[in-house]
Amino acid sequence: MKPGSYRSRFDLTGRVAVVTGGAGILGQNFVAALADHGASVAVVDLDRDKVDDVAAQLRDAFSVSAVGVVSDVSDPKSVADMVSQVESSLGPVDILHNNAATKGSSLDAFFEPVPTFSLDAWREIMAVNLDGLFLVAQAIGSRMAERGRGSIIQTASIYGAIAPDQRIYEGSLYMGRPINTPPVYAASKAGVIGLTKYLATYWADKGVRVNTLTPGGVESGQNDVFRQRYAARVPMCRMADPEEMASTLVFLASDASSYITGQNIMVDGGLSAW
Repeated sequence: MKPGSYRSRFDLTGRVAVVTGGAGILGQNFVAALADHGASVAVVDLDRDKVDDVAAQLRDAFSVSAVGVVSDVSDPKSVADMVSQVESSLGPVDILHNNAATKGSSLDAFFEPVPTFSLDAWREIMAVNLDGLFLVAQAIGSRMAERGRGSIIQTASIYGAIAPDQRIYEGSLYMGRPINTPPVYAASKAGVIGLTKYLATYWADKGVRVNTLTPGGVESGQNDVFRQRYAARVPMCRMADPEEMASTLVFLASDASSYITGQNIMVDGGLSAW
């Protein structure tokens, strides 16, 4: 036994990480956790001001290299340009957190019930939530495989693994508006889990690990009705804090999880155990 030998396996110093959706509510916690463990971080999202602001905060808070990169993950050319920018700024990518997701251009369309959910909205959301994850994994994972090393973590959702309990949505609000979990969200996140398993076995002998991080409900602007009803369905009797997702990401990104691939890590307070 050597003091520090286990602790050092969580160290990401010298690693380059890409986080798509890195300027979002959970994304900002994810990039901060990686930077706090020493990684250089590319914050990838759609808004130039936001990605630059988050990257500047990482540089100031953690004294690491960080850049903001604008990319539409549903566009192959935009993805290719993003990878080139990251590698020219920070170097070859060691960690990919495939985290980008969308509710589409219309929240009204996103929250439509099953009988009236539009195919156009379905395709717009799938283009980011599933197609986009494949395009980014394809572009970065292929380069990782050539170098013989890498960790890819893909964000799914509890509702990609189990069905939502529709009863919790009566009177539930998010940022002041009625909400539900639409079918496209569940289907896209289930697809993420399947894609992870495929890529994990495809690249396993090339030294590239691929795992899914599946969050349960995270407090992020829901009203008390939703929080109470959701918590009542969870064995731990509460929703998650963003930091609890971020620490799981660090584990999957680091050498502490070096023999873990193809897994769906459920950070859900025990909800899926019922």
